[in-house]
Amino acid sequence: MQSTTIISKKTIKDNLMQFFNQKWDNFGDRQKKYAKKLWSIISYKWRWQIAMNIPYLMIFILDKTVPQVHEFDMAVLATITSRLPIPTIVSAWFGLG
Repeated sequence: MQSTTIISKKTIKDNLMQFFNQKWDNFGDRQKKYAKKLWSIISYKWRWQIAMNIPYLMIFILDKTVPQVHEFDMAVLATITSRLPIPTIVSAWFGLG
């Protein structure tokens, strides 16, 4: 008895899929064509957005998981500034001057 009630219950996802499938079936051929074209444009832009943000996502994940990311050696900056002539304003911004 309990198994029949679990099977008969529909999830929200199932209800949404049924709703959108009914709406899609009610569309005409021209509306379906425009809807597919619009979805292809939106999904293309989403794919590019995700691809462009992957490096930032990796930095964010490393920032949260690897504490060595925050350990920055100021000696590296000191050797770079001693070899390269950096203006005093810029070196003051970095706290080197």
